[in-house]
Amino acid sequence: MKKNYNFDVVKLHLKFNQRTKSTPHKFQTRFPSQNLILFQPKLDLRKEQSKMLKTFITSFKLQNTYRTNSIIYSIKQLPIIRKILPNSLYKNRGLKIFANIISILWEIISIFLGKLIYISAMIFLALSWYKTNQADTFIHLFVFLTLAGGVLNTYMLNPTKDKYYAIILMNMNAREYGLSNYYYQLIKLVIGFLPFTIIFGMIAGAPLWVQILLPFYILAVKLIVMNYCLYKFKNTNKATSENLPTKIVWSFVGICLLLAYGLPALGITINSTIFLFASIIAIILGIYSLVKIHNFKDYRKMYKQVLTETNVYMQENATGTQAMKDNSLKQIELDTKYTSNKTGFAYFHDLFVKRHKKILTEAVKKQSVVILVIITAMIIGITMNDSFKTKTNEFLLVYLPYFVFIMYLINRSSSVTQAMFMNCDHSMLTYRIYRTPKVILGIFKERLKTLITINLLPAFLIGGGLALLLYLSGGTDNPVNYAILFISIIAMSIFFSVHYLVMYYLLQPYNVSTEMKSSTYKVVQGLTYIVSYYMIQIKLPIFGFGIATIVFCIAYSLISLFLAYKYAPKTFKLRM
Repeated sequence: MKKNYNFDVVKLHLKFNQRTKSTPHKFQTRFPSQNLILFQPKLDLRKEQSKMLKTFITSFKLQNTYRTNSIIYSIKQLPIIRKILPNSLYKNRGLKIFANIISILWEIISIFLGKLIYISAMIFLALSWYKTNQADTFIHLFVFLTLAGGVLNTYMLNPTKDKYYAIILMNMNAREYGLSNYYYQLIKLVIGFLPFTIIFGMIAGAPLWVQILLPFYILAVKLIVMNYCLYKFKNTNKATSENLPTKIVWSFVGICLLLAYGLPALGITINSTIFLFASIIAIILGIYSLVKIHNFKDYRKMYKQVLTETNVYMQENATGTQAMKDNSLKQIELDTKYTSNKTGFAYFHDLFVKRHKKILTEAVKKQSVVILVIITAMIIGITMNDSFKTKTNEFLLVYLPYFVFIMYLINRSSSVTQAMFMNCDHSMLTYRIYRTPKVILGIFKERLKTLITINLLPAFLIGGGLALLLYLSGGTDNPVNYAILFISIIAMSIFFSVHYLVMYYLLQPYNVSTEMKSSTYKVVQGLTYIVSYYMIQIKLPIFGFGIATIVFCIAYSLISLFLAYKYAPKTFKLRM
């Protein structure tokens, strides 16, 4: 298969090697050896800072080059446009400059956009649920959500493509690369959070010193968690990717979420005085952690583990693809006890589901446990706090659109279709008989049943839980609202199940190496997220929005199924 090589990356690699060749320092020719020893520590510090800066600049260029080429490639893959644009597009200087500008603009936007969404969706919107002091609740939510985010997002242990290219392929100094980019991420974190902690903190009525201190509290937590990860690696010689959290990590995150949203329902919050003491302790430990992180020596050894065992994003090289397959194979059950009484396509699919049930259902079971815990905590809050009871009732009566985004987040269809491709279609699509309309449509029908069934368990719990919470919190004047609330949640779940499966069949985005090659698929994914997130801001009564949701989901499903049955035999194929 013909492959486009990234000559810009090769140039950066050559420049980096030329700059890092060992040459005698001019200082050695000017001063005697005893003076050299006297001033060596200061010179070493300056030299280290200079090398780290050069490494960061090179890594930033590498990352920007990769992004630029990805943008050009995405443009080239768009329908109609791809037929107009020539293959020599990557040589076009004007387009490269345009793509570079987009890449840099995105880097700037990304500093602020994620933080804005996080604070507005996870913290600020939740303030309206509670009757507690708004400033204290704002601080309280920030403290516990930061603890949860600290263990889930370490930055340094995130196995990204640019890390793999720089450390593994280009053999850059792992310590210099890791530290320089880690410090850059921490700087972006403070800069990105500070404007919004001030804006939302002012609206919530938090003191100015709290607004300013919050980003530094987040920074301290990140440093403490990263120091613990390095300490753990030093003692166990095992590094874990942040994309593969352990059960302990998920348990800790669950406890933090429960404390964050559950305690204010009971009238308990962290006030500014407690936050001040917690921040002082966190910052002291953070400074200590920063020293330990900076002095850590075994970054290459650590990165070799992270970037080869759990490189989820490294799909453009054989090692990355193989790692994903190996990780997936560990969860496949090959026991011959699994049989099926079905025939034809149903038999083939039934065996696949039984042997891959860990991949397909494990996450759904975890989601269901979390949902049950949250609903239980809400019920306790309702029975113990009258103001929380009133707020919950008001919320449920007009915020049904909010749950479109919730159902989008918990729906497993995107991950399941990826598993289907990697463990089945990736090989089967190479056979002509598997691409015939009869086979494609037969498997499609069975997969749709499976997807809907998988996603129904959390949907059933959410729908039933919301109806129960509505009843316990004061109820509604129209008893039909209970049924509509439950059915509309089920309809949302079915909608996303149909939506992602039809997307997969009409836009099949993967090639034989399991690389995602469809820009159209990514655009549709992005639009789905934007529309779902926009629904958070809408307030509509249960009856009106619920009926509209059910009708839309039925109509969309019928149209999508018609398109899949008509076009899937032509579009469901391996990409080049």
